[in-house]
Amino acid sequence: MALNNTYEARLVQQETAVGAGVQILLLALLGTAIGMGPAGWLTGLAFATATWAVLSRALHRSRPRSFGPANRVTLGRAILVGGVTALVADSFESSPPVTLLVGLTAVALILDGVDGKVARRTGTSTALGARFDMEVDAFLILVLSVYVSMQLGPWVLLIGGMRYAFVAAAKAAPWLNAPLPHSMARKTVAAMQGICLLLAGADLLPYLANLGVVLLALGSLVWSFGRDVRWLWRNARPASLEAAPAVTAERVPDSAEELELLELAVR
Repeated sequence: MALNNTYEARLVQQETAVGAGVQILLLALLGTAIGMGPAGWLTGLAFATATWAVLSRALHRSRPRSFGPANRVTLGRAILVGGVTALVADSFESSPPVTLLVGLTAVALILDGVDGKVARRTGTSTALGARFDMEVDAFLILVLSVYVSMQLGPWVLLIGGMRYAFVAAAKAAPWLNAPLPHSMARKTVAAMQGICLLLAGADLLPYLANLGVVLLALGSLVWSFGRDVRWLWRNARPASLEAAPAVTAERVPDSAEELELLELAVR
């Protein structure tokens, strides 16, 4: 058993190390092609390091039998997102090649529909894989929001920050962590965010058209989050209150011991 655990740990290290290496290779190619400045390099390297560290830790905790083909697809998407992040950071110093940024983003968005299908077809769906996929999506939306906000204003950051605000709120209100029912509307709205931000970032449309597209994305996201929060609030029921029998005028506790048990249950 010890030998198996050692082998799995080394395998995990190899998978994540390869991902970090490919990320650095992509940054080197981008740096050579466009002469990327310090901001782009530092941001890209920070993203690669953070992804490697967080993913390695998560895999070590979950101890999967293998990294899995779906996770490899998601890792490929993460590498592309790292490239997009470096380009957006570099855009604060110089104008980025929009075609390159749009191309990397488009491939990352297309692959978003691939890793889930691969996981289902190969029977390798895991909670870790779903979380990894979600975090890559969320970070890409955040980075695109930063880029588009430079054209349309800081209010666009609401799109990228909403999911992180929800996670922060869930720490103060644990009922927000309850599982939500399946919803195609939620998935559609989530997919819309990347497409709308990519369209606005490509700057192919007039200013007012880009403004309308991003406002549509923000409005649909607010509606989606609002609907989910409302559902969670309505279905938040303390188990102790549901399990405790009601004390009414028709039913009086038979003894002091029963009354004490009922009081403890209500608490």
